[in-house]
Amino acid sequence: MQGINQVIMTEGKRQRQVAGVLQEALNDIFRHLSLNMVQGGMVSISSVKVTPDLLEARIYISLFQVADPEKAMKTIESRAWEIKKELSQRVKHQLRRIPVLHFYRDDTLDYVFKMEEIFKNIAAPEKENEDNTPS
Repeated sequence: MQGINQVIMTEGKRQRQVAGVLQEALNDIFRHLSLNMVQGGMVSISSVKVTPDLLEARIYISLFQVADPEKAMKTIESRAWEIKKELSQRVKHQLRRIPVLHFYRDDTLDYVFKMEEIFKNIAAPEKENEDNTPS
């Protein structure tokens, strides 16, 4: 049973290739359309996942120091047609069909910062206890 789950979860070679092409093209498109800097923060595409039929692409967007992440995602989604049009021009010789684009917020960076803060808070009381112990 575990072998079946592994087969379902792994990406095929073609999926990885298409995802790589899309990610590279989308990074250039975001720079070209000035979507890499939104609301004083940095926007980057952290990963692209493509369905096995290559008809849908999930684009995970990482937001760094963006004032309002929800508004930034809405800005990107509102320009989805423009992004797809530009994408189709760039990859039309590599892909038969341009996948439907779905944008998702990648909150991994937020999670890392939160964990670092927790570790700092754990380490700080331990250091205070070491400083307060009599010699």
